[in-house]
Amino acid sequence: MSEIPNRRAIIDRRAVAESIDAALADCAPDARRGTASRLLKAALTAARAELKRRIAAHPGRGLELAAAHCFLTDQLLRLAHDVALTHLYPAKNPSTAERLSLVAVGGYGRGEMAPFSDVDIMFLTPLRSTPWVEQVVESILYMLWDLGLKVGHSTRTIDEMLRMAKADLSVRTALLEARYVWGDQPLYDEASLRFQREIVSGEARAFIAAKMAERDERHRKLGDSRYVVEPNLKEGKGGLRDLQTLFWIGKFALQARTPEELADKGLFTPAELRQFNRAQNHLWAVRINLHDLVGRAEERLTFDVQRDLAERMGYRARPGVAPVERFMRHYFLTAKTVGDLTGLFIAHLEERFSRSAWLPSLARRPSRLNGFRLNRGRIEIPRDDFFAEDPVRLIELFQLADLHGLEVHPMTMRAANRDAGLIGEGIRRNPRANALFLDILTSPRTPERVLRWMGEAGVFGRFVPDFGRVVAKMQYDMYHHYTVDEHTIHAIGLLNRIEKGELRQDHPLSTAIINQIVSRRVLYVAVLLHDIAKGRGGDHSILGAEVAERLCPRLGLSPAETETVAWLVRYHLLMSATAFKRDLSDFKTIIDFAEAVASPERLRLLLILTVVDIRAVGPGIWNGWKAALLTTLYNSAEEVLRLGHKQTGRNERIADKKARLQSVMGWKDESFAAYAGRFPDSYWLSESPDVLAANMALVAQADLDQSALNVRCTPDATAGATLVTVYAPDHPGIFYRIAGGISLGGANIVDARIHTTRDGMALDNLVIQDPLGGPFDEPARLKRMESAIADALAGKVRLADRLTAKPLARRRQEAFRLAPQVLVDNKASNRFTVVEVNALDRPALLYALTYALYGARVTIHSAHIATYGERAVDVFYLTDLTGDKITSPARIKTLERRLAEVATAPGAPQSAELAA
Repeated sequence: MSEIPNRRAIIDRRAVAESIDAALADCAPDARRGTASRLLKAALTAARAELKRRIAAHPGRGLELAAAHCFLTDQLLRLAHDVALTHLYPAKNPSTAERLSLVAVGGYGRGEMAPFSDVDIMFLTPLRSTPWVEQVVESILYMLWDLGLKVGHSTRTIDEMLRMAKADLSVRTALLEARYVWGDQPLYDEASLRFQREIVSGEARAFIAAKMAERDERHRKLGDSRYVVEPNLKEGKGGLRDLQTLFWIGKFALQARTPEELADKGLFTPAELRQFNRAQNHLWAVRINLHDLVGRAEERLTFDVQRDLAERMGYRARPGVAPVERFMRHYFLTAKTVGDLTGLFIAHLEERFSRSAWLPSLARRPSRLNGFRLNRGRIEIPRDDFFAEDPVRLIELFQLADLHGLEVHPMTMRAANRDAGLIGEGIRRNPRANALFLDILTSPRTPERVLRWMGEAGVFGRFVPDFGRVVAKMQYDMYHHYTVDEHTIHAIGLLNRIEKGELRQDHPLSTAIINQIVSRRVLYVAVLLHDIAKGRGGDHSILGAEVAERLCPRLGLSPAETETVAWLVRYHLLMSATAFKRDLSDFKTIIDFAEAVASPERLRLLLILTVVDIRAVGPGIWNGWKAALLTTLYNSAEEVLRLGHKQTGRNERIADKKARLQSVMGWKDESFAAYAGRFPDSYWLSESPDVLAANMALVAQADLDQSALNVRCTPDATAGATLVTVYAPDHPGIFYRIAGGISLGGANIVDARIHTTRDGMALDNLVIQDPLGGPFDEPARLKRMESAIADALAGKVRLADRLTAKPLARRRQEAFRLAPQVLVDNKASNRFTVVEVNALDRPALLYALTYALYGARVTIHSAHIATYGERAVDVFYLTDLTGDKITSPARIKTLERRLAEVATAPGAPQSAELAA
């Protein structure tokens, strides 16, 4: 640990030992351990203050800081050991069994520790524990516990240590890191020698296979991507554990004790050794600052710490890029480096252990590889200057890999990475290079996998520089789970799977129409480019369309194809915005959308692009309710585009719905006419046949029972949501009370349609989901929900008091800053004023907004709720109390101000509502 500057400023072991010796000289035996612990505690407090100062002064010196924390732990252990042997249980004539060695294992043995890392130690003895050994071990442990250290410990003989190492991979790995700390060194040396001779020798292949399988399983559990926006920097893909796995394998297979020895043995080039050390240093710097920031052992870079870490580690804003985004991009590039090093490392080991069972083989040999060759089923270059002779081969390499289903040899990946700089403007304009790239992008085989390889080799970003600008670029929000490049490549993979029919169950409409598309390459290029301009300081849709107009001709697309791609990129958010934020029963919504789309081909393309874009955001984002809304919008727009923009047959559509409902329910003409006459035309136009039938059954039963208040929850497994129907006497404020009751019941409203019968009853249909976007369908929860709504409507609870008193844990949304925005639109609907509120999501936000609208004396006719991570978008279709649009500028201003104030406020509104 000589790399630690001024070690004695952290802790001077000799000075502390002298103070302990002096204090214990006249101390009663039973008070000695307590006295020693107090002095050690004082030394630890001073040392931690010094380490905090060093972290603040030099936050980027990860390895130095990790070694400094380990140095402190070593000194404390040595002091505790000496107190136990000198003052507590001295052995004047120790027997053969009364020997003890303190051995650091695991991460502590490696000499790397964060402020709150566990202290993993093994007490090594020659024979079974004697009373003296037990007393010494116990006293050392009690002193360490008194210091507040989290200690993982074991007491082993050498034979026990070896027996457990043979039986357990984790024990074997921990002992591989073993390091002598203090005590009987000959005993440690004997154990180390036997471990090397009896455990390590001849077992390299089995150990490597086991560690690689362990790594793959760990990646699978954590999402199997190094580009998740809240990464686990210890266990995640591309994190510290991956680097440590390389080191473990190197130690086991080649007895390399340091990274420098790995380079000496040919496993790394000097440049790769520098990359290894830089990656290790950066990951340790982030981990140590994370521990110091949160004051506990924490390994996840969650949103609530990313901004603070970026600030304390010195990242500054750049045009269009916030400090936190620069910090996270650096992290992702480091994770990519770790992945690259892993592939190269394993390739080198393959050369050393050529009979390795864990490496794949290929039964067939492609007949034409255009000068490339096969090595154990993987494509490789025949000589080192192969790419320099013709840089187009950098693209051809991946096209051949895709065409023949081959993997790329890691040594060839290294060469591609090295030579990616050969791709200049001439290669980018080369027709053959562009044709090869388009073949990869639109491949019917595995474009996602091969494009990801191209990205890892640095070839993708060089050949498409606009894509290179979004590599490792995070989107600092809770909605997007991946970096922009990973999201894009994943979306291409989803498109490929839809085309193959693999996602028919999840996306039946997309699967049905994808083969009707005239130009499939338009769709693939549009998916590639839809987010290409993110982070440029403007509307990425508009800027992305400009990129498409410039890039598509280069790729070989015709003017017509280029125009379509540019349109798709420009409007790739149109369909989701319309489906999730607008009332699809309002015919003007459909007309406006159809006019923007203009053709059935564009509609098909836009639907599929929208589907893969949403699903590629991350797990749990796509659900049945979104599928239902998009399907409704697609079918309605397709009908308009096919039959013309004129709304025809409004009365016929209403009559048809009534006739079908009467047939399903089996009512006689006179009774049905009386029932149907209670509802305005808007009710028949906005509700689906299933909802109309469910409503009719509820109303009929309520009238029969003469029940004034009726609430029914009906789960819809297909939509992944639950329909809540409320039938009660209409009165001002009924909707905000329903919203409050649903919030108390633990659900979120995602859609609401509000109807008033001609005889003064309210019939409201609301679609709810659980807070995670899943179906709210457990019978007990549904019962509680019905009771909560009924109590809210009956005035049995003070909603404002209950909602503000509800204890809330610190929410992830609090890490974000989002200024509320209120938009009032009188052009989106012929009958209603449409108000859109964008705000930071919080519990009971919808209740607060609807209560404010009640206070503003407006009537809510429908509400449409969308959540994008931390951002809530609530849209209301309103009229004044006379049923007209809100057109007064002064009233619109007042409405905007009132809603903005509510959206900004931290809690629910304080109302004076009473039990009434």
